[in-house]
Amino acid sequence: MKMLVVVAHPDDETFGCGSVLAHAAARGVETVVACATRGELGEIAPGSGAQPADLGDVREAELRAAAQELGVARVVMLGWRDSGVDGAAAADSLAAAATDDVAAAIVKVLDDERPDVVVTPDGLDGHRDHAAIARATLQAVREASTPPARTYVWCLPQSVLGAYVGDPSVGTPDDTITTVLDTTEHLDRRWRAIRKHATQVPPFDVMSTAQQELFLTADHLRRVEPAWTGGPIERELFPA
Repeated sequence: MKMLVVVAHPDDETFGCGSVLAHAAARGVETVVACATRGELGEIAPGSGAQPADLGDVREAELRAAAQELGVARVVMLGWRDSGVDGAAAADSLAAAATDDVAAAIVKVLDDERPDVVVTPDGLDGHRDHAAIARATLQAVREASTPPARTYVWCLPQSVLGAYVGDPSVGTPDDTITTVLDTTEHLDRRWRAIRKHATQVPPFDVMSTAQQELFLTADHLRRVEPAWTGGPIERELFPA
């Protein structure tokens, strides 16, 4: 069994999908991360010592260290530049790239790796790179020569994210969630992986302990392929 997680930036695999990766690895699933950019335009954490000129190199190294902590077998870099959160996107950035081109790069990874399960963040948090990689990944799984058996988008439900930011419309509608994983057992490993991203300030650091638990001890996903037809919420991605 193999799972591919496709993300936009270093730290998305950990701040977002870290517990999904740890959950899979703990069940003997081979995991691969494909990352579209090196996070060159990320805001640098005070005291980290990183400089803008070398941030891409540093963040790629952080990604690889965090992935190792999470039990990831391989990391594949797709080669676009970070687009930043606003302003005109550079010509070679992910947000400026044609979806067909990004999807073609992901198709190559899919055809090389032949994963059984694909996961990508759903891109509903407002970051243009997250939305771009979600669109391209969902297109790629339809175009791969051997499509994965199941494809999911990882979500931050409105009941969690919307409640935290004080806007109930922010996040993924709860009634579209198809899969909820209890990842409490992986919390310590998740925190160790988070700390590997020393140039970045985790959003969880400013949360109360109760809020951290809401974000870090359960993962919410929506199954895209095969299409969800209703029934009980899935509680496991890799049934015994």
